[in-house]
Amino acid sequence: MTRLLPPLALSFFTCATLFSSTTSAAQQAHSAPIPDDAQWRRDLSAWQAQRDAQIAGPDGWLTLIGMEWLKPGVNSIGTAADNTIRIRAQAPGHIGLLTVIGKPQGPETVQLLSPSGGFPSDLKIDGNPAREGALSVEGAKPSTISWHGLTVAVLSRGGRFVLRIKDAGSPARSAFKGLNWFPPDAHFQVAAQWFPYNPAHIEKIPTGIGTTLDLPTPGVAEFTIDNRTMRLEPVIEPGADGTLFFILRDDTSKTTTYETARYLHTGLPNHGLGESGQLILDFNRLENPPCAYTPYANCPQPPAQNRLQVALEAGEKRYAH
Repeated sequence: MTRLLPPLALSFFTCATLFSSTTSAAQQAHSAPIPDDAQWRRDLSAWQAQRDAQIAGPDGWLTLIGMEWLKPGVNSIGTAADNTIRIRAQAPGHIGLLTVIGKPQGPETVQLLSPSGGFPSDLKIDGNPAREGALSVEGAKPSTISWHGLTVAVLSRGGRFVLRIKDAGSPARSAFKGLNWFPPDAHFQVAAQWFPYNPAHIEKIPTGIGTTLDLPTPGVAEFTIDNRTMRLEPVIEPGADGTLFFILRDDTSKTTTYETARYLHTGLPNHGLGESGQLILDFNRLENPPCAYTPYANCPQPPAQNRLQVALEAGEKRYAH
């Protein structure tokens, strides 16, 4: 079995999936004027509770227990020692054979074949009884093979295939005791001026394994905290046209927050992306990236211009493993 060290990069856009259910709330909160203090605190508390539930959920990042490259040809998977990829969770000894097949005039495909003796009882593909055939490996919803709390999916990454393994009964999920937050502080909710780029720039966003992601940057948000004027550039994730995604780092990362980056999702400026306007940045909604919860996630890193020389003592703190 080949284990990924450093961990294989999850698709950047998979990160968007984690926050998809919170994005709409963020969009509403940040597109509107700054609310009164009582309503703002209620909204923030509800958002934090929702995020706790997501991280602790049966498909959250704490359940990710492995990312394994597939080799050309047959890859057997299961808990038994004779498998090409050995799954270290409660699961059948032999789950199936993932076969990477090359095409003379086209891309490779991945097919699922049954092991000797047939598929295990209760094994499903996308909720239906397992059967042999080609797997979907592209897009936001690849084919998912499941057995009780175990789920595996083949993903296409950089011209290769990788097996993502999740276990709802993982020790990390069982040990989850909640997220850590700074106390709410309206001082870190600011009205930023929006200056569009026409046309949008393409920003090369670095990742933890040294690759880059080319993402559109529609403009820059300029704001003031403690009499210091700062600027942050957001990017737009595919499929998230109504949301801005800020990848940033600040001085708290040296002590109390996740050392690599934190993320902030907002709605659009009040006059849209193409016009000058105003945008509300509530740093109380800063959140950790997926790599704060599992060694098998590799997340986008902040570009140089988003590394702030100020302590944003707001939002999510380091996760206590």
